[in-house]
Amino acid sequence: MARFYSTFIYSAMLCLGVSANAFAEPSQELMHHLNAQVLRVQVGLANGGYGLGSGVVVAKDQIVTNCHVVANASSISVVSNGSSFNVTAIKPDWRHDICILKAEGLDAPIAKIGSSEALKYEQPVFTIGYPSFLPVPTSTFGVVKGLYPMDDSVIVRATSSFKMGASGGGVFDGDGNLVGVITLKSPGRNGYYYNMPVEWVKAALTLPEQAITAKSEQPFWASAPEQWPYFMKIVHPYLTEDWKALEAIASEWAAKEPNTTEAWFYLAAAEYAGKNFQKAEEHLYRVVAMNDQHSQAIYYLGLIAEESGKHHEAMMNVALLNKLDAETATQLKVAMGLTPADIK
Repeated sequence: MARFYSTFIYSAMLCLGVSANAFAEPSQELMHHLNAQVLRVQVGLANGGYGLGSGVVVAKDQIVTNCHVVANASSISVVSNGSSFNVTAIKPDWRHDICILKAEGLDAPIAKIGSSEALKYEQPVFTIGYPSFLPVPTSTFGVVKGLYPMDDSVIVRATSSFKMGASGGGVFDGDGNLVGVITLKSPGRNGYYYNMPVEWVKAALTLPEQAITAKSEQPFWASAPEQWPYFMKIVHPYLTEDWKALEAIASEWAAKEPNTTEAWFYLAAAEYAGKNFQKAEEHLYRVVAMNDQHSQAIYYLGLIAEESGKHHEAMMNVALLNKLDAETATQLKVAMGLTPADIK
């Protein structure tokens, strides 16, 4: 197995060539065009309050946003280029938190729809939304860190952060294609940022129209914790290092979804913490066989190699991470006790 993995690392390095997360920021011209596609969403609530969110133009007079942005609305409008347009109908997919708003007469460029399913780990992405009360759209940049299969598509976790008000905004790839919809952050200071897939947006465009006052329903992520999908259940025990709880959840996840890469990764992380290195290594090999750009799996394999006296193999993991994920490469170097000269 070790010989196989060494061969894998060498082949992966040849394929990567240059750092996968080396990301040149989009041109000002592209950003100007994309900013015009992302609108402020203003909501009057039935209780007399108001709400703010973001949306992306996805078809003529059609804007996608999160359903939680417009839930319990008595009125909805969108702001484009300083002008306000009333929303007259919605096409809600409440479960997936994707709502299409209809605003007739809207004159704004339409986003080019990409594919969430075609994204790769460590692929650069960026968000555009209207956080807080800012009058202009704001962008954040990051990389894809998780793709979680769900309902015929994938939830996208990325390091591109966002704040309240940006919900419903766009996640774009380096070519300016819409690849996700900004949706939620897990609780805590170091929480995970999740984006709904554009495949659900395309499906929602075909739904029948409803009144904007249609009775709202909770999205999947707002259900009771025991009903959460596994990718949400593992966050708290992983970040708080509750390894026994993590192992129990990940074991169940891997048994029910054996083709989901992340299930095996989190199981391996819990096994590593419990010093069950043999099982952890076995499951990490499985992860990289399924996804050769999983930097966290490569990091753990490097740790196991170093702790097993296989320094050369550990250094090959460092070399691979240098090309794939420089930040994680530095973390591995530090964990291995390398000198400052080695870390450069």
